[in-house]
Amino acid sequence: MLKVLITASLFHASNYKNLNWKTVFLILFLVALVIRFPFFFRDYIDRDESTFIIMAQSWVDGFLPYTKLWDLKPPITFLFFAVVISVFGKSFIAIRLAGVVLVVITALFTYKIGTKITSKKVSFWSAVFCVFLQSLFGSLQGVMSEHICTMFFVLGVYILLSKQHLAWYFFTGILFGLSVMSKLNMAYALLAIGVYFIWKAFHEKQLWHGFQRLFVMGVAFVLLVVSTAIPYYLQGDITIWWQSIFEAPLAYSGSKQHSFLKTLPFVFIILGLLYTGFALKLIDSRSKQLQLLTVITIGILLSFMQAGKVNGHYLIQLYPFIIVPVGMAVSRFPIINKKYNGIVVVLLVLLPMEAYLEYVNVVSNKMEKGTFFNGEGIDVPRYIVENEIETKNIFFTEYHIGYWVLNETPPTKASTHPSSITRDELFPFMKNPRKTGMEELRYILEVVQPKTIVARKGKKIFDKKLEDFNSYIDVYLENNYALVKTIEGGLIYQRLE
Repeated sequence: MLKVLITASLFHASNYKNLNWKTVFLILFLVALVIRFPFFFRDYIDRDESTFIIMAQSWVDGFLPYTKLWDLKPPITFLFFAVVISVFGKSFIAIRLAGVVLVVITALFTYKIGTKITSKKVSFWSAVFCVFLQSLFGSLQGVMSEHICTMFFVLGVYILLSKQHLAWYFFTGILFGLSVMSKLNMAYALLAIGVYFIWKAFHEKQLWHGFQRLFVMGVAFVLLVVSTAIPYYLQGDITIWWQSIFEAPLAYSGSKQHSFLKTLPFVFIILGLLYTGFALKLIDSRSKQLQLLTVITIGILLSFMQAGKVNGHYLIQLYPFIIVPVGMAVSRFPIINKKYNGIVVVLLVLLPMEAYLEYVNVVSNKMEKGTFFNGEGIDVPRYIVENEIETKNIFFTEYHIGYWVLNETPPTKASTHPSSITRDELFPFMKNPRKTGMEELRYILEVVQPKTIVARKGKKIFDKKLEDFNSYIDVYLENNYALVKTIEGGLIYQRLE
């Protein structure tokens, strides 16, 4: 009801004139909280989020990322989760609330960027839809590395558009460094900004002015990146920092079978929309602010092409920079007749249907099981604890957030993220004793010999294309383990004596 009243009241143009950032923040926070709150109680929403939590917990326990556990992400992503865990303890609610804060700050500064280019009305609705788009559909209700890197990048872009002193450019470089060290592909957007600044300096014949700002920003960026290496240097393990953050992603990217051609339809659609907006003068191509947002968009699209795919959570990085130009273009369309305002309000309220369904799921789980927290990543560990099942060297091939719930760790470094076991190209950079995925899997099952293995019902343990891995583990489970319990989609196997 609150959201309906807020939405309805803002259709009146006079209500935007005195709109200030505090009011916008409050509205965005309420919208984000309503949409994301029911997912506070879900065990996991994306496997990557579970891995970030496990890596962060290891850091909180005193082990730098990549030393005891390993994952293919830069360290600032793990640091974000580690800070939340350090302050609030092991809390799903705290982590998901931190996700709300990320989304709201990103949307708020999307609004502030918009006010540098267009009206408060367009800026406000761009921010609202930024919340929607970062919170709905697929795995976006979790806390993804894209949420983290995008927040830092949007803050940096806002400063570029609003501040001129060199000290602010230094701070912007720090923010861009935090963004890239949360998700490396944001380097493409940063490179696009650098090229634009150089072009602009030549075009406006302000080479020294442009060089100063780029230099200061670049120095700050490098200092931030280098600062993440200091703990490893002090520990005498600088090579694992370099290999894990820079060499491993390059090797992984080079080994993938995804073709950039698969991304072309999406890329052409986005670029086509921008071109149409400029060509029809729905948006002003002479606006320096819009030029900057456009080059950032192009940089992000190039990173998608390099990856060869466009996953739903990748788009989190794109939304804040494309949504303001889109909002400006839409605002040039004929005004909707007031008699249709009610329909628009209803559509906006129905948009987060995914969240409403999750509210029902949370309430149903409370009535059935006595707790709001739900999902096999919670139910399976609860069953294991209640029935005193052995957890030493437990191996989660699915629902691996269960390690965190049980206060356990993965049996080996390479098994931190279950899919990493099958990525032979990553093993040279892990400082792992085994050199191939099959060797690692054999070691886990035949040497470590976990007493308990957790798998997922109706799904192959590894990607269905990996027939050799699946054949081996299926036969090994059949000969050496017994299925003792099925909990919804979770399968609990116990090793035979």
